[in-house]
Order: sequence, then C-alpha cells, then structure tokens
Amino acid sequence: MTSRVRLLLSSMMFLQFFVWGAWFTTLGTVLTAQDMSGVIGAAYGAVPLAAIIAPLFLGLIADRFFNCEKTMGILHLIGGALLFAGPSLIANKQGDTLSYIILANMLCYMPTLGLSNTVAFTNIKDRNDFPALRVWGTIGWIVAGLVVGGLGMSSSPKIFTMAGVAGVLLGLLCFALPKTPPPSRDKPISIGTLFMVDALKLMTSIPFAVFIICSMLVCIPLAYYYAYTAVYLPQIGFQATASTMALGQISEIFFMLLVPFFFRKLGVKVMILIGMLGWVARYALFAMGAPDQVVWMILAGVILHGVCYDFFFVTGFMYTDNKAPKEVRGQAQALLVFFTQGLGMFFGYWIAEIKFEALRQQSDALSAAIETTTFGFWESFGKMFLAQKPEVDASITQAAMEGWKTFWMFPCFMALAIALVFAITFWDKYKEEDANNPEQ
Repeated sequence: MTSRVRLLLSSMMFLQFFVWGAWFTTLGTVLTAQDMSGVIGAAYGAVPLAAIIAPLFLGLIADRFFNCEKTMGILHLIGGALLFAGPSLIANKQGDTLSYIILANMLCYMPTLGLSNTVAFTNIKDRNDFPALRVWGTIGWIVAGLVVGGLGMSSSPKIFTMAGVAGVLLGLLCFALPKTPPPSRDKPISIGTLFMVDALKLMTSIPFAVFIICSMLVCIPLAYYYAYTAVYLPQIGFQATASTMALGQISEIFFMLLVPFFFRKLGVKVMILIGMLGWVARYALFAMGAPDQVVWMILAGVILHGVCYDFFFVTGFMYTDNKAPKEVRGQAQALLVFFTQGLGMFFGYWIAEIKFEALRQQSDALSAAIETTTFGFWESFGKMFLAQKPEVDASITQAAMEGWKTFWMFPCFMALAIALVFAITFWDKYKEEDANNPEQ
C-alpha cells in the first residue's frame, strides 16, 4: 500500500465517521432542548431502518455494476445535501418530517459502511492493517464531537449543517479513491443475490450463525447508549455533552491500535466476549451512578467505549471478512450491518423509547429546570471531565435520577444474558494465518 493510498483511505475513514458523529451523538440533546424529546426514538429509529434496507442495494447494485468508490461518492453527495434541511425542520417543530429526512440520509449513508470496508480491505495486503486505517474513523468522530462541543453546538440544530458540509466533501473525495471494482461483476443477477442469499449461506456454519445472532441481540441494549446518553449527561451536570462523549472515542483509538495484538493473543471469542461485557459494565456504572450523580462512574461508563466498540464491532468486521469467500465479502459485511445496526438497533431503539416514556416526564422537568450555559471553545475541553450538579429542586432531580437508574438496568441485564449465551455456544478454530491471507 503506497503512502498516497494510505492517505486517501485514512481520509475516507476520517470523514466517513465525522459526518455521522457530527449530528448523531447529540441529536437527543438537540431535540430535548427544543422540547421535542418525544421524537428521539423515532429519529434514531430511522437509522436501523436504513441499515435493514441498505444490504438490498449492496447485493443488487454495489457488488455488481459500479465501482465501490464511485457508488460511495454519489451516495455521500446526496446524503450530505439532505442534512441541510435539519435546522429548519427543527425550528418549525416538524419532528415527523425530520425523521423522514434522517431516514433518507441514512438510506444513502448505511450502504457506505459496508462499501468503505470493502474499499479498505481490497486495497490492503494484510488485514491486520485494517485497524490502523479504521482508527481514523474514530478520530473523525472525536474531532466532530470536540468541534460541536467546543463551538457550543451540543444542543444546536446547526449540527446538521456541519454534517452536511462534511458529507459533500466526502462525496467529492470518494472519486479520488483507488479504483475498487465490484467483486461480483461477472455474475448474473438473481433474486437470491438481492436478498443476500450468497452471504446467508455463511449461516450454515454454526459458529458464524451464533456470532451473527448474538451480535444482533446484543445490539438491542446497545441502542440505549446511542439514543439517550446525550439526554442523560446534561442532567448529571456535564455541560459540553459532545466533548464529554468524545472521551469514549479517544479511548477507542487506544484500544483500536491494540486490536491486532489482542486478536493474536486472545482470539475472536474472547475479544467479542470482552466487548459484550464492556457494555454490561457501562450500563451498570450509569445505573449505579445515577441516584447520587457520581461523576467518576458516569465518566468511566463513557470511557469504556473503546472496549465496547473495538472488541465487539471491529473484531466482528475482521472475523466476517475472514469467513466470507472473496466474491461475497462486500455482501457479508452488509449482512453483518443488516443484523447489527439494522435489526438489532431497530428493536433496541423501539424498546428504549418505550422504557424512556416511563421517565420522560421527570426527565423533561429536570432538563427544563437546568439553566443552559455558554462557554468558549478551549474552555469546553475542561468541561469534558467536569460536572456541576444542577441547582434545581432536589425532588425534581431525585425523581429523574431514580428513573434513569431503572432505565439503565434493563440493558445491563440483557447484555449480560447475551454474553453468557455467546460464551457457552460460540466455538470457532479461527487461525491468525487465515486473517493474513487475502486471497482465501
């Protein structure tokens, strides 16, 4: 891999996740600030819906007719343009329309998750080089969070404008990426391919089937974090929500670079299991820290993101790429996205919204009582670690915090149950030398 190719692939990963991180992290904060917390679940729920539909596009179009980099470019240009509508829709309290715009944007964005992995894996010789490229995606997400938090935009609809600009830039960059032909160009179209039958055949392998099913199920509790942490943190006293949540991605960089080492030493099963147990620990910390608003517990829960994401998702991408034949690797990555960020997250956001309704009145009351403060860009970096308990009626705070404790305990126990099932049922003799053989 030449330095030019490495730079292009790293830039692709950076912008790929900057675009998403710019609006996704604090959407809940924005909607709560605009008295629209009732549509948080629907807005976030549009994301997995797109992930469910995206593999159909990948199976029919992306794996067959057009170069991956060109398809990505077109999708990002369209998706970026759609995001510019966000601020006006929020200003006019058009929550339903906003959800549809997010759905349309994510219909463009979700296929690019699989496509970007295909572009990366196609243009590297050693698959263990992937984490070093993927880490730039994490950096992109971090920078997005720091900029949003530093500019005081954690609760501002302007996050969509920033994301839209980045999306258009990424769309243009994609046309300069290395040419990546569709892996199934010479194969005839079939309904079976459209519905990922080629990749679904991998499910005949019991270890892979267990991996997919457990990955899907554990994404149900995962959705709680993505949708409602940005609502929770300001009520604990964190004033720069986006910057505080970026601490999770900072830890992700550290663990991302260690993935190849641990992958060799621990293997797939232990890596994924540690990732699942990381989510258990995170939610336990969130729940136990709620009643007394224990800052270190909440920060620890956020910082655990490195273990939660890298050991689970990145290891999963690598395992999937190894298990799939070369001609269906793009489809296999799409299958993983379909089951995890699609079905799993869809049911997760749906269940989380139902659970949040039980505390929404108390949560909204506390959010309304908290005075919004503004601060400079550099001051926001200090605010990442600091929480000042809101000076509001103690009964309002207590009611909300008890509700949050109950809210976080459900995903904690669910993630624990799934981790135990995975530990008992998953067995696969994954060999490191297989991961280094791109032609298998």
